[in-house]
Amino acid sequence: MMPLREMAQAVLSTSDGRQKTALSRGFAAEWFATRIKDDPVSLGHATPPEFPARPEKPELLAPRDVPRRRPHTAKGRLAMLHAVAHIELNAVDLHWDLIARFEEIKMPLGYYDDWVRAADEESKHFNLMCDCLEAQDSYYGAMPAHAGMWRAATDTQDDIMGRLAVVPMVLEARGLDVTPGMITLFEGANNDMAVNALNVIYSEEVSHVAYGSKWFHFLCGRHDIDPKGEFHRLVKKYFHATLRPPFNEEKRAEAGIPPDFYWPLSDVARPPSGT
Repeated sequence: MMPLREMAQAVLSTSDGRQKTALSRGFAAEWFATRIKDDPVSLGHATPPEFPARPEKPELLAPRDVPRRRPHTAKGRLAMLHAVAHIELNAVDLHWDLIARFEEIKMPLGYYDDWVRAADEESKHFNLMCDCLEAQDSYYGAMPAHAGMWRAATDTQDDIMGRLAVVPMVLEARGLDVTPGMITLFEGANNDMAVNALNVIYSEEVSHVAYGSKWFHFLCGRHDIDPKGEFHRLVKKYFHATLRPPFNEEKRAEAGIPPDFYWPLSDVARPPSGT
């Protein structure tokens, strides 16, 4: 079996989305087949690129230049699916980058198991979104996309705790907040294919946020650091915006992130309990 970090580098170096995710899913299956047999596994070495390989399309624009989506129109809903596909493809690379990078930090094998599993699921999510787009005579790359998706990875390329705080515990947690509304929107449009795909994504994203919280707390414990204070410090350092409600408190709690982690970082006061 190819060493795990070499697998990660191969995924990060593949540009086409469908090919990238096929490679990702194949490597994940190979990794877990080896782990199940209790064979010795090799993490190996990698030199991950600063930016992962990307297809020629979509055109990447500054956030202010991405056309506004009008969710109550067919074109707007198609743009939403395209945006989710873009997020999922970036997530594939973000999780494999967590495996390839930070080689100097010794982590239990369970850390690698979690991020391989997350990368595998994100690969499935990207393909589900592509299937939804293609069912409507579109494709990933047909519309412009957000150019800032990789900024959190670039900013935290030398800080594993910053990466865990900002990517799974902030950016992916935001997906838990907004996905239920998207599901309702597509239910209203009678798009069962999109509803089913988004339900899969919603159910599986909780564990990805939980992996971030778990390993963030693990490293805080290793270094005898207060997790809440360190989370606040790192988010203020690396996340270039405030956290905005509404927050899905139930799913965030399920993922191991209590309200006193994120409400103090919001520019809105937390409403009284029960309101």
